[in-house]
Amino acid sequence: MIKRGLLIALVLLLAGGAFVVMKIGPANLIGMLRYDQREEGRLRVGDRAPDVNLLALDGATDVRLSERLGSRPHVIVFGSFT
Repeated sequence: MIKRGLLIALVLLLAGGAFVVMKIGPANLIGMLRYDQREEGRLRVGDRAPDVNLLALDGATDVRLSERLGSRPHVIVFGSFT
């Protein structure tokens, strides 16, 4: 009786796992497990932004963030608006 219950639980667990893989997609699941290693950041509100080198809109000119920072606040948005 216990063996049958364990077998049913195992089959349901495998079916649930297969459903999740099928719904998300195997490539996405592997990518999430491999590359999604987010962690809490160390920056806090009011901290100075780390200096980074960005590419200007012309695609050829490098812009250093420290050169642009002054007394005014800056907002940098990374994303797609399509």
